[in-house]
Amino acid sequence: MHGVWRDGNRFELLAESSRFLPAMFTAIEEAHRSILIELYLMESGHLATALIEALCRAAQRGVAVALMLDAYGAMGLSGEDRRRLEQAGVALRLFNPLGMRSLTRNLMRDHRKLVVVDGSVAFTGGFGAVDEFLEAWYEVAVRIEGPVVADWVRLFSRLWDSPLTRGDGEASLVRHLTLELAPREDYQGMRGRVVWGQGYRYQAIRHSLYGRVSSAQRRIWLCTPYFVPTFSLRMRLARAARRGVDVRLLLPGRDHDHPWVRYAGQRFYRRLLRAGVRIFEFQPTFIHAKFSLVDQWSSLGSCNFDHWSLHWNLEANQEVDDVRFASEVAALFERNFAASREITYREWLQRPRWQRFKEWLFGSFDAWLTRLR
Repeated sequence: MHGVWRDGNRFELLAESSRFLPAMFTAIEEAHRSILIELYLMESGHLATALIEALCRAAQRGVAVALMLDAYGAMGLSGEDRRRLEQAGVALRLFNPLGMRSLTRNLMRDHRKLVVVDGSVAFTGGFGAVDEFLEAWYEVAVRIEGPVVADWVRLFSRLWDSPLTRGDGEASLVRHLTLELAPREDYQGMRGRVVWGQGYRYQAIRHSLYGRVSSAQRRIWLCTPYFVPTFSLRMRLARAARRGVDVRLLLPGRDHDHPWVRYAGQRFYRRLLRAGVRIFEFQPTFIHAKFSLVDQWSSLGSCNFDHWSLHWNLEANQEVDDVRFASEVAALFERNFAASREITYREWLQRPRWQRFKEWLFGSFDAWLTRLR
């Protein structure tokens, strides 16, 4: 199974949880045949409770509900919540439960985020079922209709029915799904492709981004919450900036759920700034979104483009090649740049010694983690 470009889709950009959460919950409440959900993070709380109640109602009215969670990312989901799901008829399976046989295999996590309803509409982005997404974290999602929904269903089904996924949920549940796919033949028809990564074994997401960055003509705008890029990506970004491409990075500011990751990534600022890359640190909240824009190509999904995502995690993004959608993504970037603090080269050279020490300390730790792969 390889990512294939398909025409006739419709993609709707949903910025912030105030837009994408109501849209997803509405789709779940209106489901009449099937609901597929794949998440990395799900922790007991207000958002998880609302989702559990919606899924239980769907299962009780006869909808086939399949919920696949990463075993590590779901450790915060209480036993009581799990029992509520199973008692209501929700099929629950966990990816790669932690074990002692292979400690390195424990590092491989399912970081994908996906909701598919009735085989006709899908949502992807960087979201999870944890309360931080209600207010504290800035996130972006995309609503998907059209032929590419079938690719999302196939991607989900392969992992659900995989030996790495365990649980009482019936593994064969996904073998009998039906799809309702209607290509958009009107002006809304858009070209899109599902692209994914499976750690070091399959890195289509990385290769796709690298190719786009290397061939960019006008702009490369990247937003990622965990900026610890590979050497190859750093060189490509610097070369693009030197040849006159507008290269900008939208990164978290002081609000961060893993501050050491921010410091580890900041050790790369100086060379990137010197090459002409512009760096913006988002100020209002922690920006957890992962989206990219290169000329008129866009990519949104779960991948952070850091060492961890590219070498260990299962990731998936929705790519869109459409000038109208690109203009919406560009407008979103512009709004977020305006709410950010731009880091200049001269300012960065004058940063205090304590800042430099943190970059060295956490950069060394990140380099050690990278060698583990």
